[in-house]
Amino acid sequence: MNNRSYVINHWSFKACDETEWKPARVPGTVHTDLFRNGLIPNPFDGTNEHDLQWIDRKDWEYETSFELDEAWFALPRLELVFDGLDTYADVTVNGVHVLSADNMFRVWRIDVKPLLQQGTNKMVVRFRSPIAEDLPKLEELGYDLPAPNDQSELGGLGDRRVSVFARKAPYHYGWDWGPRFVTSGIWREVRLEGWCGPVIRDLSIRQDRVNASVAELTAVAEVETAERWEGQLRVTNGEQTWERSVVLEPGTQAVEVPAVISEPKLWWCRGLGEPAMYNFRAELVANGGQAPLAEASVRTGLRDIKLVRETDAAGASFRFELNGVPVFAKGANHIPNDSFLTEVTDERYRHEIASAAESGMNMLRVWGGGIYEQDVFYELCDEYGILVWQDFMFACSMYPGDPKFLDNVTHEAEDNIKRLRNHPCIALWCGNNEIDSAWAHYLEDKGWGWKQSYTTEQREKLWADYEAVFHEILPKAVERLANGVAYWPSSPLRRLTGDEFQHANERSGEGDIHYWGVWHAVEPFDNYNLRVGRFMSEYGFQSFPELKSVLTYAPESELALESDIMLAHQKNGRGNQLIKEYMDLYLPTPKDFKSFLYMSQVLQAEAIRTAIEAHRRNKPYCMGTLYWQMNDCWPVASWAGMDYYGRWKALQYTVRRSFREVMLAIYEPESGPISVSVVSDLQHPVEAQLRLSLYDFQGTLLKEQTLEVRAAADSVVEAVVFARAEWLEGRDPRQVVLHAILEIEGQAVDSKPYYFASAKELSLPTANITVQEEAGSGGSRYTLVSDALARQVWISAEEEGIFSDNYFDLIPGIPVTVEFRRRGGESSVEPFVAGNPGKLTVRSMIDFV
Repeated sequence: MNNRSYVINHWSFKACDETEWKPARVPGTVHTDLFRNGLIPNPFDGTNEHDLQWIDRKDWEYETSFELDEAWFALPRLELVFDGLDTYADVTVNGVHVLSADNMFRVWRIDVKPLLQQGTNKMVVRFRSPIAEDLPKLEELGYDLPAPNDQSELGGLGDRRVSVFARKAPYHYGWDWGPRFVTSGIWREVRLEGWCGPVIRDLSIRQDRVNASVAELTAVAEVETAERWEGQLRVTNGEQTWERSVVLEPGTQAVEVPAVISEPKLWWCRGLGEPAMYNFRAELVANGGQAPLAEASVRTGLRDIKLVRETDAAGASFRFELNGVPVFAKGANHIPNDSFLTEVTDERYRHEIASAAESGMNMLRVWGGGIYEQDVFYELCDEYGILVWQDFMFACSMYPGDPKFLDNVTHEAEDNIKRLRNHPCIALWCGNNEIDSAWAHYLEDKGWGWKQSYTTEQREKLWADYEAVFHEILPKAVERLANGVAYWPSSPLRRLTGDEFQHANERSGEGDIHYWGVWHAVEPFDNYNLRVGRFMSEYGFQSFPELKSVLTYAPESELALESDIMLAHQKNGRGNQLIKEYMDLYLPTPKDFKSFLYMSQVLQAEAIRTAIEAHRRNKPYCMGTLYWQMNDCWPVASWAGMDYYGRWKALQYTVRRSFREVMLAIYEPESGPISVSVVSDLQHPVEAQLRLSLYDFQGTLLKEQTLEVRAAADSVVEAVVFARAEWLEGRDPRQVVLHAILEIEGQAVDSKPYYFASAKELSLPTANITVQEEAGSGGSRYTLVSDALARQVWISAEEEGIFSDNYFDLIPGIPVTVEFRRRGGESSVEPFVAGNPGKLTVRSMIDFV
């Protein structure tokens, strides 16, 4: 092979109305380059976001020079490739315009050989202001398009929301958890590629039929050649080889090679088996030759993934089946890990995906207001056995439908489906986030009130534009390119009849549901038990990050609920007050704001625990629970389970317990009685022993009962039902705790405390907790014991890392042993490494009230 590739990464930048060039980092953004050059303060500190809105009003230039020797010019094609330009960019090479880009999510490729020269070549990328670019489009349209999360007021635009016109990450314009930083920059790799003869542009392994006995595959190679060529296309997985003779005509064509693997190693998500992977390589070999002239490789897993929607007595199922096995989806919604995407290192991605796996998750939803994630994200999901619900990048807005916009979307869909289709983790392509439910075209009295602001003619036009994207372009692209993965037009959604879709609600009996009655509508936590759908793809509750994280953006003097900085780092309107209102209902009053931070995490964890247990108790009616949200894009009060720095909140530890393969769920409806259920995701039956013990808060055992429980494979069984009076026997409900523990073959698989009064009403004693290092653990294992009931015991470490458990209750006489694992860091191949946590601090709820 004579093909060559050269990554171009030495750049300078400046504003177009300035003359001085500064060093730039590519991939990068204008904001991060300004910060690294000391030209702006840290965008995340204090209220700096408000002062940096001028950046998106300017045009910016990036320039570079690169040297080419004569060997490059022996190749007939020299192409400039941009994997990502954010967003409106004009590219010149040696003074000649070669490319105008207008989509952050597309790959741009252009032949530049006639413009290149031996020696020094100069390239300039000029980014036009996305605001200045799109304001005229709004004026031309003549009316606003709904985009309620676009923080145009902060950007100095008043109510003129232009985010919908740009094929750019929607969250860059602000969201109810993220800042408004409308970036520009070369955000993915840029390189020069030279080639001759045929070249393999893309290699896809289409999985025509896969089961435990056989995998019938088709290797599809997209080949480009400048002249007619004859030879062999050879495909190998290292153990088997398949090949065919090919005759290539000038241009681009798809060449297929059938392949069969007997008794394949299947790819499974977490909990069902190992995520086995195969490497495939395709080679073009000239007739009579041995060395390949062109080659391409892919890594994929063999699996059969389906979205199953079968009519039943309750409506219609909504579940995923992997290799014929129903999957109860356990996971969260993923947003971009940073407002400035190029700041997200591979280690940060690994930390997130490893944290999801550690938390018992088997699915993440890549939400539609962010980006089609970097390759490493999907590679890690493949490796860890995490299924991915993949949204296209449209969210909470109505979009234009002019031919240029629709053509742009068509190319965007093709680029990203082709890039991601070999990843076995991809379980679903979803058209958008919440647009169908917000507009509610077929139900006049439903939706978010958008359509009532438009004339009948405008409404029909907007809906026709919607259908063009989400019911025509995207489903056709998925059907043609996604190798059999299902398409779902919008989330949430329920199907009415035939091809007509309309938005989901908690009583529909079909489709997926975003339930936000708790939080946005200030409904009680118990409503999680009442509003259970077939698949819960969004629900959530906010908390603050821990004090260490808050102090990265706010000084001690600003530690108050309504301070300017706290409000700047709370993007959900009344968010801080909502946390307080719920806290007043459910928890003791914290003694100060630092205690409020801790208590907010306890509150959030209790809300989501209630939801997850309700969803899992209702299996198989409900077959998925994805809470909002996994992560943060900046340090902020939000719905995330781990904060911007990757620090696990109380929620993440609670999720870890709630996503155990075998879980205890204790539920007491208003009408009573109390039920204890065993939820098993195991694919085999289990014989278990359930022990219920009643203690007072000083650790005295008051009553005990042991039961034998049999749970069928992948089932829910109600183990015992009882009236509260049966166990209380006249005792003060504020001073006793029921401890349930489930054992299988003598090993505890889950345990759970149950209180007969709310946390706000409990008579918590002063608790003295002792911590003892386990001998021989190298300082990584500790046993905790308390002399009185200690609620929500929080262990914090000097080192960054996670504990095997945290935010748990300590009952006197029942020790808890935890292990600390340090965060691996960039140089480590492991995400978490057993080690010494450094100084430990142990506190419980009584210390914060």
